Order: sequence, then C-alpha cells, then structure tokens
Amino acid sequence: MSLLEVRQLTKTYPRTSKAAVDAVSFDLPAGKVLALVGESGSGKTTLLRLLAGLETPDSGSISLAGKELSSARHVVEPESRGVGLVFQHHALFPHLTIADNVGFGLRHLTAKDRESKVRDLLALACLSGMGKRHPHELSGGERQRVALIRSLAPEPRLLLLDEPFSSLDTRLRQSVRDETRAILQARHATAVFVTHDTADALAIADHIVVLRHGIVQQSATAHEIYRSPANAYVAAFFGPCSRISLPCLPGCTASPGQMIQSLTDQGENPAFWTRPEHLQLVPPDSNGDLLTGEVRQVAFAGAHLEVVLDCACGGTTFDLVLHHRDQFAVNPGETWAIRWR
Repeated sequence: MSLLEVRQLTKTYPRTSKAAVDAVSFDLPAGKVLALVGESGSGKTTLLRLLAGLETPDSGSISLAGKELSSARHVVEPESRGVGLVFQHHALFPHLTIADNVGFGLRHLTAKDRESKVRDLLALACLSGMGKRHPHELSGGERQRVALIRSLAPEPRLLLLDEPFSSLDTRLRQSVRDETRAILQARHATAVFVTHDTADALAIADHIVVLRHGIVQQSATAHEIYRSPANAYVAAFFGPCSRISLPCLPGCTASPGQMIQSLTDQGENPAFWTRPEHLQLVPPDSNGDLLTGEVRQVAFAGAHLEVVLDCACGGTTFDLVLHHRDQFAVNPGETWAIRWR
C-alpha cells in the first residue's frame, strides 16, 4: 500500500487560463524517494506547495497514510500534516547553534532525550563535534546536511525537499547528493524532492515524475525513464538522443541495449532512437556499407568527447550525437562512419 496517494490534483492560479498543475496522479510507497522533475514553469513547485498544504487544490486529493490531507473541500493545516520541509537555501536559524537548530522541533522531549537524539542525528550526518558551531561556520554542504537532519528530527511521515542541491557548487554537489541519499535510507524516510537536474533525479530517486506545463509526461522508475521514455520530450530531457532510420544502417540490427525501446518506430519506415553511448566512430569503409557523417561539433566532457555529426540518408538530413572514447583524434569537418559500440 502506498503511503502517499495523489489523485487527479489540479490547481489554477487567479488571472491565469492554464492550470499550473493539471490532473496529476501518482503513488509513493513508504521508505521510497520520489523526484518531481521538470523545466521552470512545469508545475513542480506548485505541486510541492500543494503537498505541504501551502496551496488549496481546485480539484483532486492528497492522502497520507490513508488520511485525506487536501481536497477542494478541505485542507489540513501544514503544521498538522506530519510533513517536513527542507528549503532551497537551508533556512537555518543563524543565532542558534547547530545542535539547537537540529533540536528545534524536539522541544516536546526532555532535555536529556533531546540531547541524545540530536547527538545521534549529528553522527548520522557526519557532523559529530560540530554541535556548538553556528551556521556561518559551516560549509554549504554541511549546512545542507544540518537542514536535512533538522527536518528529520521530529520523524515526519513525509519529507519534502525543494531543489536541495541548487545552491551547491559542482564539486560539492555529487558528494552531498550521495550523503543525502545515505541519510534518507538510514532513516527509512519517505521523501519527495523537486529538481530540474536530471542527474540528481537519476542518482537519488526510486521513482520519477516528469512534468511539462503542469501535466505528467511519465511516472516510472529512474531506469525506465532513461531506457524507455514515454515520448520524445522525456527522452531528450534526460540526455541527448538520436533517431536513426534502419535502412540507413545496411546489414546492422539494433539490439535492445542500443534502443530507447518505447520510442522505436514501426511501420513502412522503421526507425529507432538511441543514446550517444551506444554508438562509435570508425573509418569509412570502401564498400559504403556504413552510415557516414561530417563532424560539426566536438566538445570535451572529461571521460569522453561529445561529437555531433551531420548525416544524410534517404533524401533526409539529421543530426547524430555520440560519445567518443577511443584514442584517435576527431576534428570538425572530418567524415567518419558510425557503428554500434
């Protein structure tokens, strides 16, 4: 049974004609993490505010552990929902120590029990010995962990995270992301987090809901989203992809590992969609049996070069993106053939 159930949730703001959230439905089991992913204006922040009780839906419902929290008729106040919220910019109390920040929601406990729980949470977040410091004495990643365990301290049934890694630089982002995932798993927390970064969603979430213009494009596991996107928008949002007509690759058959499966086209002109990591460059063969393209762009991406080729086949032209990991150099203007990796 799902802990969180969202059914046909719709919200339209005054003086707008289009719904910010349009008939959104999804389930979230206990102990799992769900990512709400989309571009700016996709409705993910509105959906988070609806989950928190900061907005009233026009229609639809939100239920948590079998109890209805929101509908067009009734909304449970945010403080009565058993929901924790981690803000985008941490929102720590600057005048309180780290220990007092973490223990802020534990004032119902005795001083001894509160101190013990705060100590355990600081240890969980690898912040032991820092309880007497103030927020300005911590790094951005440390402040993020304090904000997380402060929200977890009262043991909410559901934790909401609003763009939790957006304020971190690239160097910190991955490590804090991994630490956040480990803390959530250690506490068996049920969480929903909003992000526009697909790498964050793929790394942390058990389930992903992709939004566009307030409408769910796909609701699935991270693996299904990447390997079997519901449409071209979802496929492109989670990384480069290319559409190739099968006649353009004589004698070659795409294996399931080389296709974006749900976008494979059938019919008179069969084609498939593929990710850049599935293709490689080889010298053009003398028989002309391989699809060729002229290199238009080469970008260094660390572990590989991202190469864009201009290809022509069957009277049509198209772009092809691939990851080049071999030792030989590739330069704009050169012509190369394409083969399955």
